[in-house]
Amino acid sequence: MADRGHEGLARLLLSKARGNEAAVAALLADDKVPDDVVGFHAHRAVEKALKAVLAVRGIEYAFGHDLAYLADLLDANSIKVPGELRGAEELRPWAAEFRYEDPPTGSSGLDRERALQLAASATRWAAADLQARS
Repeated sequence: MADRGHEGLARLLLSKARGNEAAVAALLADDKVPDDVVGFHAHRAVEKALKAVLAVRGIEYAFGHDLAYLADLLDANSIKVPGELRGAEELRPWAAEFRYEDPPTGSSGLDRERALQLAASATRWAAADLQARS
């Protein structure tokens, strides 16, 4: 990856997060698109938004897709994650596990509206954070 500096990387991550959020919004009502596709994009939107907030501060994070790890890293650096994002860990199975397997029998599936809410909350929060730091 090209060296963009902390702010450049943060802006790139936010842009990618917004793209994933847009994908969730576009796919939300299309019942031909399976939950795993929608859930994957919702998870990625939240993940990239959290990473943008870390990146703008120059905080290094391990490569991976673990939202709990990212939330813990934000907490460890005294960065308050909004309450509405505390439940984002529910998207974890959609990041990888359900991309290659079906959800367990009897599972209610993905709450698509909730997935969009989480993605939108994360990108709004990251955008506001980056704006405040510019």
